[in-house]
Amino acid sequence: MPGKVLISGASGPIGQALLSELRQRNYQPTQLVRHPAQAGQLQWSPAQPVSPDHVSGFDAVVHLAGESIVGRWTPAKKSAIRDSRVQGTQHLAVALAKAPQPPRVLVSASAIGFYGDRGDELLHEDSAPGHGFLADVCQQWEQAAAPAAQAGIRVVHTRIGMVLSPSGGALAAMLTPFRLGLGGRIGNGRQWWSWIDVRDLASAILYAIETDSLRGPVNAVSPNPVTNAEFTRVLAKSLSRPAIFPMPAFAARLALGQMADELLLASQHVEPTRLRASGFQFRYAELAASLHANLDK
Repeated sequence: MPGKVLISGASGPIGQALLSELRQRNYQPTQLVRHPAQAGQLQWSPAQPVSPDHVSGFDAVVHLAGESIVGRWTPAKKSAIRDSRVQGTQHLAVALAKAPQPPRVLVSASAIGFYGDRGDELLHEDSAPGHGFLADVCQQWEQAAAPAAQAGIRVVHTRIGMVLSPSGGALAAMLTPFRLGLGGRIGNGRQWWSWIDVRDLASAILYAIETDSLRGPVNAVSPNPVTNAEFTRVLAKSLSRPAIFPMPAFAARLALGQMADELLLASQHVEPTRLRASGFQFRYAELAASLHANLDK
């Protein structure tokens, strides 16, 4: 099975974990980068059309690139979030569809933001899309890969939850206040946080490459989501600190605006139905185990 894999967005925590996993399994990864290419890299611009010859000859392509969603969502920031995902995916999908040697599979990132804020509703891959900025972006993001699917390439949309990684992302942002004993639940704490350990996510992406029965949306989340209150309790316990300083919803909105409503306060109770049904095994299915592995780094 090992072969040539082209990866965009490889410099982030997910991409770095995936590169490590691929190399351990004797795959030959090539990074698609925006800066001048070095050995093992190809240069591209997500905002520009891609030459089909440039991306030809790979067995699989993993598309992770996109503007960070962290930060206040000004109109310019929201445009960058949307355009980097939709334009980049469309340009890549069109090029792959026309490539002299197209890949067998395209694994293209998406997010559980697709489902919007859904309270306690149990969400699976067949659930309807939600409402809001992120839900709209995710729908357009997935639709942008259509040229590849229409050309006969197997396309998998990994709908990724909150990624727990020792090298960045949500967990890194929470560690400082919690280590200082200043952490606590956000809002009422009843909102569901569907999370995944970065090592399980890398394994799930590789599993999607290798598993021909997987196509379309695939929820990339742990089978054991938790509420925000439970997440903060387990994190504080892992750090041997109290979690007694809740952040009221109005304070989160004051600090982060729309991002607070759609990321921190939104509730998404997501299950990885297709991964589990196809036989994927999680190494870090429980939050405490993932936090222990991450905080050990």
